[in-house]
Amino acid sequence: MSAWLERAGKRFARVATDASVARPWLWRLFRRPLRAQFDRLAPVWEQRGGPEALVPLAAALERVETAPGRILDLGTGTGKAARVVARLFRDAAVEAVDLAPAMVEEAQRLLPAELAGRVHFRVADASALPYEREAFDLVVLQNMIPFFDELARVTAPGGAVVIAFSWGPETPIYVPPETLRERLDAVGFGSFEEVAAGGGSALLAYRIE
Repeated sequence: MSAWLERAGKRFARVATDASVARPWLWRLFRRPLRAQFDRLAPVWEQRGGPEALVPLAAALERVETAPGRILDLGTGTGKAARVVARLFRDAAVEAVDLAPAMVEEAQRLLPAELAGRVHFRVADASALPYEREAFDLVVLQNMIPFFDELARVTAPGGAVVIAFSWGPETPIYVPPETLRERLDAVGFGSFEEVAAGGGSALLAYRIE
């Protein structure tokens, strides 16, 4: 991929994020081109970022108060975050979804055999998830657009949400912490904790019981 195309893709991801967070109904305009963009990136996505990209997520996960039994990883890409949570919470079942079918194929291919019984990948849209209400004790978003109503719907009372951005404001898909707090508070989350680690940031919040 040329440097120009990469820069254009990052700019488009930021525009899509800002628009979809401000006006969720606009997501339908961005869904198809973003899916196509990440399908194209799937063959090289695993090599991007390196282990340091997961440092903010891991730091926030260490602060989760109760070990979850059911975890959802939104925007899983090639499954990096799903593998992190599966290894950290060894008794948990992990559902991991991505909008791009090619990403899900890569995630399944890269999943280690020792995690295959606990981690399940599927193609799904994070704005309209195929799961029941209150289905998960922990929901994880790594460099992912948050859809706040769906987060509230699928997170169990007392459950946690972790939203991490690998490079803070420099992350193409990024939402400022004050926006995250405001929007999560409006749908029933509280007990916020901001985490800075590595070169990035994360927010931990709990669904009010």
